[in-house]
Amino acid sequence: MSRTSDGTSRRIAAPPTMSALAAEALRSMILSGELMPGDRLPENGLTAQLGVSRSPLREAMSVLEQEGLIVQEPRRGAVVTPLTAHDIYEIYTLREKLEELSVRLGVPVTEESRLDRLRTAYADLEAAAGADQSENTRLSFEFHLALVGLAGHRRLEETYRGLSLQMQLCMAMNRRARAGIESVREDVIRHRPLLDLAVAGDADRLLAALRDHGQRTFLLDAEERVGGHSPQSRAWFAGIRADLERAALVGEEG
Repeated sequence: MSRTSDGTSRRIAAPPTMSALAAEALRSMILSGELMPGDRLPENGLTAQLGVSRSPLREAMSVLEQEGLIVQEPRRGAVVTPLTAHDIYEIYTLREKLEELSVRLGVPVTEESRLDRLRTAYADLEAAAGADQSENTRLSFEFHLALVGLAGHRRLEETYRGLSLQMQLCMAMNRRARAGIESVREDVIRHRPLLDLAVAGDADRLLAALRDHGQRTFLLDAEERVGGHSPQSRAWFAGIRADLERAALVGEEG
């Protein structure tokens, strides 16, 4: 430890351990969509890919297991936390209701500091448009969290934050589903109307924009690819398809 000219101490941060670096790399692979929910995580392949030995890799996987990004399955070993169709239905319907309640309670915004937080979250997302996709996923969640923060409702925001990793897994799947039709920069730009409508204090148009915020590509793709449907999830996915078909007919008539 050294001391500055005014006598205060200056701590030198220890370099990250191999297990911490491995955890960061694995987390990035999952939240970027490179590794998808349900994918196996074989130790042999990962040690070679990440350039680490088994011991730090196992420590890293233990950290991600505690975070909820990895689970251990019988006979399969470690896998990225799977998401069933019913899981996606629950995550998205809860997210929609929490965001809707936040807008109803918080827009028009009465405290400028809440809008400043949303502006900062968008600026951070915009600045990281050239970064890796896991960082884009994290900052997209932070933007939506700031949007929920417009309500100034601590318990509501804590509930939304509790969905963080599950939502980021869905966001990563959405990013991968939209990769061929939308760049990361275009994904960032898609968030701009949400900021503008919040600043304008237009709750109804903001809610309409949130309902059609680009996740339908992923949802329709997920309906075909994931298992674990329930009667509720099947009805919900059918409603999404019907909404899209109605929108297409209106577009043709227009």
